[in-house]
Amino acid sequence: MREGNLALSFGNSICELKPAGTFQYSRLASELAEKGKEIISFGIGEPDFPTPRHIVNAAINALRDGFTKYVPPQGIPEFREEIARHVSEFTGTGDIIPEETMVLPGAKQAIFLAIASYVEPGDEVVIPDPSFYSYEHLTRYAGGKPIFVPLKEENDFRMLPEDVQTLITNRTKMIIINSPHNPTGTVLTEADIRGILDLAKENSILVVSDEVYDHYIYEERFTSVLTDPEWRDFVVYINSLSKTYSMTGWRLGYIVANKEAINRFTLFAVNSYSCTTSFAQKAGVAALSGPQDFFVDILEKYRKRRDFLYHELNKIRGVRAKNPAGAFYIFPNIKEILEQRKLSTEEIVMQLLKKTGVVMLPGTAFPHKAGEGYLRISYGLPIKDISKGLEKFKEFL
Repeated sequence: MREGNLALSFGNSICELKPAGTFQYSRLASELAEKGKEIISFGIGEPDFPTPRHIVNAAINALRDGFTKYVPPQGIPEFREEIARHVSEFTGTGDIIPEETMVLPGAKQAIFLAIASYVEPGDEVVIPDPSFYSYEHLTRYAGGKPIFVPLKEENDFRMLPEDVQTLITNRTKMIIINSPHNPTGTVLTEADIRGILDLAKENSILVVSDEVYDHYIYEERFTSVLTDPEWRDFVVYINSLSKTYSMTGWRLGYIVANKEAINRFTLFAVNSYSCTTSFAQKAGVAALSGPQDFFVDILEKYRKRRDFLYHELNKIRGVRAKNPAGAFYIFPNIKEILEQRKLSTEEIVMQLLKKTGVVMLPGTAFPHKAGEGYLRISYGLPIKDISKGLEKFKEFL
């Protein structure tokens, strides 16, 4: 093959993958920082507290003990046992067994595995809009067709069963749920969850539920899809240690599904990445089996950040924000400002970054149409930095 023509051999599937819009702003921010510009980032989707020490020590001890070889592709037994116990207790399901769990290198890998295992060319996948970008990109990679449910501000950005129902056809293969939601911070009500699950059962549709922010709940009562007594027939549940235990770089996610699905998923692991990192799984055991009370203070700190950000944003002329019930994002409406300046959301975000060093993400990075006119602002940073960043934002406006 002639040099420079490698791209000619790419398959159609890989060409369906698109870059994450979130990363282009992080990359530009890093370039500006290298040139000496002060950066305040509201863009990052990770907690700012360190991984708890007992979790780190578990990994260190595993390394010292030589626990560095291949492990079972579905995960080490003690970690799967802890996942089954923890998820059973947290969701109130009560009867999950280790054979219904699987460890993966991050929730993103779990999303890929769920979509790639079920979606075939021509299948339709119902996806909230806005939403985490991987849902759409990976659906297209599998040959599926994303069908978007616009999340409306007047409905608190909830994915309503009646909106989902209007989009179901005989080609609908999967519905993806994300609660608490990235990027809006919305938490679906019990009625929302029940309604969507009933639709799925009535129409023989698979539900994939991404619940990675499930511990970041401020007022609302959290309802997991696993509370449905028939979940084994039609649900793939996805979670991760990244957000609750501040382990984004550890790459530890997991799936809960019926045993047949887990066996099929395991074959994929065997043929692609062999297994999830051995010593990281020992840290996962420590995370789920160790003390959980540290998160009480974390949640209260994030609640104060959220409330401060919510009140301050709503003082700015042209900005309207809902107070999010979960996760650590707020999704303010800036359409009035955009209309006055004749700018798109992406244009104003880019100007803000270049002129002030403040990173906010456009709603269109998530990644379809409904995010136009909104910003995603993370409060995974101290209040003093939130305050400083907002002052720069006000001056910019």
